[in-house]
Amino acid sequence: MCGIVGYIGKRDVTPVIVNGLKKLEYRGYDSAGIAILNDNVISVVKTKGRLTTLEEKLSNKKLSGNLGIGHTRWATHGEPNDINSHPHLSNNGNIAVVHNGIIENYIQLKNFLIGKGYKFVSDTDTEVIAHLIDYNYKGDLLKAVMNTMNDVEGAYALGVICSEYPDRLIAARKDSPLIVGLGENENFIASDIPAILEYTRDIYILEDKEVVCITADSAEIYNLLGERVYRDVFHVDWDVSSAEKGGYEHFMIKEICEEPGAIKATISPRIQNNQIVLDKVDISDEFIKNCEKINIIACGTAYHAGVVGKYVIEKLARIPVEVDVASEFRYRDPIINENQLTIVISQSGETLDTLMAMREAKKRGSRIIAIVNVVGSSIAREADDVLYTWAGPEIAVASTKAYNTQLAAMYLFALYLAQKRGELSEESYQNYIAELQKLPLKVEEVLVERELIQKFAYEHFNAKSVFFVGRSLDYALSMEGSLKLKEISYIHSEAYAGGELKHGTIALIEEGTLVICSLTQDHLMEKMISNIREIKARGGVVLAITTRKNEEEIKKVADVVITIPDMDNIFAPVVAVTPMQLFAYYVSVMKGNDVDKPRNLAKSVTVE
Repeated sequence: MCGIVGYIGKRDVTPVIVNGLKKLEYRGYDSAGIAILNDNVISVVKTKGRLTTLEEKLSNKKLSGNLGIGHTRWATHGEPNDINSHPHLSNNGNIAVVHNGIIENYIQLKNFLIGKGYKFVSDTDTEVIAHLIDYNYKGDLLKAVMNTMNDVEGAYALGVICSEYPDRLIAARKDSPLIVGLGENENFIASDIPAILEYTRDIYILEDKEVVCITADSAEIYNLLGERVYRDVFHVDWDVSSAEKGGYEHFMIKEICEEPGAIKATISPRIQNNQIVLDKVDISDEFIKNCEKINIIACGTAYHAGVVGKYVIEKLARIPVEVDVASEFRYRDPIINENQLTIVISQSGETLDTLMAMREAKKRGSRIIAIVNVVGSSIAREADDVLYTWAGPEIAVASTKAYNTQLAAMYLFALYLAQKRGELSEESYQNYIAELQKLPLKVEEVLVERELIQKFAYEHFNAKSVFFVGRSLDYALSMEGSLKLKEISYIHSEAYAGGELKHGTIALIEEGTLVICSLTQDHLMEKMISNIREIKARGGVVLAITTRKNEEEIKKVADVVITIPDMDNIFAPVVAVTPMQLFAYYVSVMKGNDVDKPRNLAKSVTVE
């Protein structure tokens, strides 16, 4: 969703805020703005559009100071325009606020404040917060923010400055991520770590319903009872360069090329003496043996990783698995008990639909294991067990390497369960581990051959509709391939199980229709070949993705064949998704789209 940054210290604040917003623009880019306090006056510059537009505006203004807040917006309430951009000011101009989240009772609060004489200039829910803090302000800014937090309903991460407090910055959170960066004679707030990484590696991670009072020399955390909260410092060990493009044209292609290393980082530390050892997982053998069912909850790309997880866990560990879209999970009155395990998947660990679904499963008695990338995220902290993917920062909105590592984590966990339940012979277990360890090299082989995919993308980037077809694990793979294409190319795309073509979908196949078929599952090869023949008979153009051993056979029926290395079929989704990611990337580039920041999307969806 939106990204917020704040700074107090000795530096000129404007470059710090703008630089931080650049690192957070993946969270939203409908508008951007900055508020600076200097000589007890708050100056605001904000504008519709990308951060570059804000920079142009700032170049014509002489803003300076040592305290400020900034915001990059993904619009929820109110269209993207200059007025609805953040920061928002109180009527008297004494208080400025930036906000990530949604205030659910803002209409009631707005009507109350209008009755008290406050005038509103925007259509946002955030402006309510600025006026409400002003209404609650009686000389104590921290208390005013606390009282406001008690009044509002919904999700928020807040940054607040006041003209009467030139020496402090107030921040607060509930259901939206917020960190405090700890420097030397300077401190920061941000929605995510990359925004402050070049200045400090030491942070506090705020919990729900906490507020922090920050000066240049201190950061004091309080709960809503006004009680001081003490928190261990978390040290970030990312390389700064991992959040930079590093010579690549786009973050997306950089992150695709990082997949082999990310997969290795996820797998290698968890295999010791040819055994899977899961750090931060403390599920008893008894629980595993008696587990009745596993629920997998996720959104978007992570949901597709969950679909693969269902196939793999059921095949290897023989536990029934149910996969749910997180946004729907709570509303179907799910049947869950203490003998079930729930796997929650999220790159950011902050996806609100997933977080709320996790809480529902936990409330009903299920044990929770989280598969997340961001250390210390809300989902990671609230889960019973955590399996970090160690993908490193993923900046492009469309997820690539994070997905591959989510799959890798799924395979690790499935094999872990299978061994504990005695469902695999030692020989089979060791063979699977050996295959798992080869995956980074197999992805590298795919990346070497990416020019063929680029050429095919060049020939078909003007397609109006694209269909992805597969069976079993290839169907799960097709779902992710389709999503990736529609996310960044804006081409209509759908994924179908091969057997479902004849149930309506084939009516959409006509001369020139592009269909991408996955054929990595040997036992379903003949059935998929039949599907390709059905498509070709209606004039469709087929790009097939298959293993090298099947290349010659598939060439007989498909127009173009992309190969991946031979491997045990069960691991094919980890490798076969890379050609689909590359195809989506090159199509988007050919169309002239903003690959890293596709329209209407944001990296971390922290609203329901």
